[in-house]
Amino acid sequence: MTIDLPVIWFAIIVFATLMYIVMDGFDLGVGILFPFIRDKHDRDVMVNSVAPIWDGNETWLVLGGAGLFGAFPLAYAVIADALTIPLVVMLLGLIFRGVAFEFRFKATESHRAFWDKSFIVGSILATFAQGVVVGAVVSGFQVEGRAFSGSQLDWLTPFNLFCGVGLVVTYALLGATWLIMKSEDPLHSRMCALSRPLLIILLLVMGASACGRRSPTTISPSAGSHCPIYTTSCRCLCWCWL
Repeated sequence: MTIDLPVIWFAIIVFATLMYIVMDGFDLGVGILFPFIRDKHDRDVMVNSVAPIWDGNETWLVLGGAGLFGAFPLAYAVIADALTIPLVVMLLGLIFRGVAFEFRFKATESHRAFWDKSFIVGSILATFAQGVVVGAVVSGFQVEGRAFSGSQLDWLTPFNLFCGVGLVVTYALLGATWLIMKSEDPLHSRMCALSRPLLIILLLVMGASACGRRSPTTISPSAGSHCPIYTTSCRCLCWCWL
């Protein structure tokens, strides 16, 4: 029996990507949820809940990127060339978020507000950029020969931007569910209250993205019959209101 290494490496990269989304998604979501929580003690609880694990969770991103570089260098080169701007924004967001995460513990009260805002901005930037990258990869790239032949702004499409917004909402929902497990009232109740609207917004964004991808110019009321994700999202939305 022969071992198909490309298939194995593809499975490893997909697994690493999914693990990153789940594991690092909730601690990025904690940063995204910061604007909804004003109490200093509750914010400390939020940060402390992910403090022991947040940097380890990012290892999955390193594994996925290194696997893509080692196993599929041509694909890596095309993606890096086509998505230079969102990838740089993602890295800057992750760096800024990591610095803010560490410095807010050591900052004086007068400076803590700055690092809290930096934590929020870094989390949102990194998440939005990741969503744009995912949307661009799903959409595909213009390639001639063995090199990317499109524009550096080809990623700037409504579908990709919707994917960015969708991932921000997804991570926020993951963060809320994480804090529901790890916190007590009043933070627990606040996260429970936020979870339902976040789920509804996520389903709406999913439906709009799916229908917009199929027909970018218009989304008609009858699109549901041609768009399974939109139909499913609407059904789930109705269920949430029950």
